[in-house]
Amino acid sequence: MERKDFLRSLGAGAAFALTFPCINGCSSDDEELEMQPIPTGVDFTVDLNSQEGAGLQNNGDFILKNDVVVVKNLEGNFIAASQICSHQQTDQVRFLDDNGGIFRCSTHGSEFDQNGAPLNTITNNPLKTFNTELNGNILRVFE
Repeated sequence: MERKDFLRSLGAGAAFALTFPCINGCSSDDEELEMQPIPTGVDFTVDLNSQEGAGLQNNGDFILKNDVVVVKNLEGNFIAASQICSHQQTDQVRFLDDNGGIFRCSTHGSEFDQNGAPLNTITNNPLKTFNTELNGNILRVFE
């Protein structure tokens, strides 16, 4: 074998040896994601005077309950959306006060407006949102 051929075969083998574990590692991360079902039949209440409701006292605050992100948005209105992302059904959706208030999934960076419409190209699927109704200090979240 000539020196040039030896170096060429060594280079291809080394590139394969370094690249293959990375590709395998990246794909196994996606396989380990625990997919959750999008919540359905949602109908619960939060007493805003309770310890649970204390997490909703200030504009921009949110709590997680029954796979739902319940939010007191920056305008002081209560809104709610699925904690389960419409992109790959991971339970990492949270509310951020960016751009007037958005929902963001930390798994892959999907972002949604307060009505659930996608804001970036990671997914075209809207985030499921829920109705809210305030009666005194009782906040109802329902479909």
